Amino acid sequence: MAPTAVSQKIEDLGNTLKQTKLSNKIEGVINYGDLKAKAANIQKAEQENDDAYPYEFLRPSHPEIKWEPIGELEFHDVGLDAPQAKREDNLSGVFSNDDYSNLFSKATKIVHLTHKVGTELHGVNLADLTDVEKRELALLIARRVVVFFKKQTDLTIEKQLELGEFYGPLHRHATTGLPKGFDVNNKDTKYLDQVHVIWADSKRLPRSYSAFPSTFLWHSDVSYEVQPPSYTSLKLLTAPTTGGDTLWISGYDLYDQLSPALKVYVESHSALHSAVEQANDAKRAGTTVRREPIVTEHPLVRVHPVTGWKALYVNPGFTRSIVGVPKGESDAILKYLFELVATSQAATVRFKWEKDDVAYWDNRIAVHSATYGFYPERRHGVRVTAHGEKPSYDAAGHSQQADIDELLRVVRDTDGSLGGNYND
Repeated sequence: MAPTAVSQKIEDLGNTLKQTKLSNKIEGVINYGDLKAKAANIQKAEQENDDAYPYEFLRPSHPEIKWEPIGELEFHDVGLDAPQAKREDNLSGVFSNDDYSNLFSKATKIVHLTHKVGTELHGVNLADLTDVEKRELALLIARRVVVFFKKQTDLTIEKQLELGEFYGPLHRHATTGLPKGFDVNNKDTKYLDQVHVIWADSKRLPRSYSAFPSTFLWHSDVSYEVQPPSYTSLKLLTAPTTGGDTLWISGYDLYDQLSPALKVYVESHSALHSAVEQANDAKRAGTTVRREPIVTEHPLVRVHPVTGWKALYVNPGFTRSIVGVPKGESDAILKYLFELVATSQAATVRFKWEKDDVAYWDNRIAVHSATYGFYPERRHGVRVTAHGEKPSYDAAGHSQQADIDELLRVVRDTDGSLGGNYND
């Protein structure tokens, strides 16, 4: 062997050894050449190990069944029953940690991730909450938009459904995957039709990976329903080594960003939310549409029954047009509102999932979006969603930011013509 070839062989071996040593320190995969080589092996390994996969019964399936339209549902927001749900006489209490004393007493660590959105609770077991703690959790979610829980190994799908039912009647999704273990003729598994399966693996490269701009992917779950979801939980059963993060944004803050004149405009209009496109996606994929799609009219601004705060209620995923105005005007206004959804960093929280993590959010005030980029790894989760009230606008509602400003005694400058835009 020529010296240069020997040198090259030694160098190659050295690089391999370095990579081996580094691999013990590095979490996440960014070596795309390595991923390319491994994609086929990952797919093969998944197929070989699926019989032993502990969540095989929660994989997605699409049974040939049909459901009737959803009728009127009784809903009472248990957040109203929390010990300190109403604080009209003490505004500072609305932003106090004392309102969740029972829930927080179980936590080993509490992290408010941003000033308006997202709280992470460590050491709290969702499978073992008292009714008082569940009500405090509803109050916390209503104010903080989304709350995260780590290492929820005790929260089986049965426990997740039981907890979901505490917050309201559970939603059954008309088109997306149901758990493989669902059997309409088996009373012990029939309840699984109330579970929405999140699934991506080496066989699925989502069209959203490249076919749609990120603005388009933000959504509030099934906002086209007559009584769209309220409190919603998602548990991740299998997480990729990296990627697959989810982002949430606050509808309270989206409303508060609008000028006074635009607030008057959106408060006096409603918009159409459509299930048609989602049903058409299912038909193209050759899967069953279990309930006929609907188009529903909802106000552009809704008031949360617990907090009394006004929230912008639009999302790129399902909101199609503003009612009663020319199409050009509708398109222009919605384009601006959708841009706010996708670009308002200060009101956004981003969560990096690990196995057995749970996010609990209020779908009435949150818009969210998943991220991809983890192909060909597997990402598997189960979502349980409680219906809420029919969206309504209440003129007695008020602004979250106005409450904060009153406490801080500050006056905000909303005239963008007066200064620069530097921000470090």
